[in-house]
Amino acid sequence: MIQIPWLTADSLDFPPSSSALAEPDGLLAAGGDLSPARLLSAYRRGIFPWFEPGQPILWWTPNPRTVVFPDQLHISHSLRKVLRRGDFTVTSDRAFAEVMQACAAPRAGASGTWIGPAMIDAYTELHQMGYAHSVEVWRDEQLVGGLYGLVLGKVFFGESMFSRADNASKVAFTHLARQLAEWRFAVLDCQVASDHLFTLGAQEIAREDFEQILLDCAHTPSLKGPWSLSATRDW
Repeated sequence: MIQIPWLTADSLDFPPSSSALAEPDGLLAAGGDLSPARLLSAYRRGIFPWFEPGQPILWWTPNPRTVVFPDQLHISHSLRKVLRRGDFTVTSDRAFAEVMQACAAPRAGASGTWIGPAMIDAYTELHQMGYAHSVEVWRDEQLVGGLYGLVLGKVFFGESMFSRADNASKVAFTHLARQLAEWRFAVLDCQVASDHLFTLGAQEIAREDFEQILLDCAHTPSLKGPWSLSATRDW
């Protein structure tokens, strides 16, 4: 039987990341709540919640960590053509709730979603506080793609993205990464690996290296409030 610490409601402390399980990778603790104070405390340590509705809250810190350094974003030739055509309009913080709901919707080949009502409520509250942000991709005024995540200092913690049109999530991610590079963000955290992310320049780094980035860059003042992405780009 897997044994992990149980978090109590009266403390925001987490176990050291070195105690996280290797299998399943990065499982650190269970319990606690999704209050803003606990979530911010977790992210500053490289810890995030990931659980299915009806389960106890599970807290993770995988090793290695998948990240994109914004100035090392990779844009393929085919994606560059999509960006230059201008088929999509890209905004930020215009439809945060709709983006979360779209990310929570059932997907082909998946039996459920980990973005339940409690997660939506928690991150919507962080959005209202200026910590969580969304990027939206529109075609003919229809929301066809997007992503959302959390910002601390010069670190963007990506949570989830969705696509209802070819390349829409990649367009959202690319616009975000370019903007983060302009704002001199240190890293865009992607949490865990996927082929989709590797096509955009994602790489895996050791957990201790990621934690050092957080110590250096996640404790500076955060860029709060509604974001505005640069309207024009040279792709």
